[in-house]
Amino acid sequence: MLSTFLAVLRRDLLLAWRGRADVLVTLAFFIIVVCLFPFGVGAEPNQLRAIAPGVLWVAALLACLLSLHRLFAQDYSDGTLEQLLLSSEPAALWVMAKVLAFWLSTGLPVVAVAPAMGLLLDLEQGGLPVLILSLLLGTPILALLGAVGAALTLGLRGGGMLLALLVLPLFVPVLIFGAGAVEAELSGSGAAAHLLLLGGGLAGALALAPVACAAALRISTD
Repeated sequence: MLSTFLAVLRRDLLLAWRGRADVLVTLAFFIIVVCLFPFGVGAEPNQLRAIAPGVLWVAALLACLLSLHRLFAQDYSDGTLEQLLLSSEPAALWVMAKVLAFWLSTGLPVVAVAPAMGLLLDLEQGGLPVLILSLLLGTPILALLGAVGAALTLGLRGGGMLLALLVLPLFVPVLIFGAGAVEAELSGSGAAAHLLLLGGGLAGALALAPVACAAALRISTD
């Protein structure tokens, strides 16, 4: 089982590397969205500092949403997905490997760039560690929940719009707790409660989302 997990993970990471232009587009989208906010709301430092956590989290959420349609689309079009579903390995296992590869190629670069974007918005340096930790906990949840939506809308006409309508309401609690963790840390009340909630959400998503995603893939390919 571990060899299957690692084989799928390695394959998807290799495909992501070969199609790294898509990864760079997602990262560029995140940077551009963050950079646009000062033009829209003004460059007053106190105002930017106040909205920085929310801006960074909204930009990360939209960057994840932008790339979700790629998660299963290529495997669906070339028949690989059907072969994986017909294999004897548990579907939840290779689904988890694909989601992990997706997060490593899209979510992790966003997390790496987020501190620099935080400094651009004049976010206090004391909030940067919490920002990174909240994104490390929250973006995998976005990937796992988004994978279920991507599986449900696989092969549908206008699937991208339907995918957004399905997953955005599920993303809202992650957005609230992620941005709230940074704001709570900066206000002095502590981010522990928000981070624990994100950790609990991640544990629940890890347990349930791969199974739900595998079932949705079977429905979409029937």
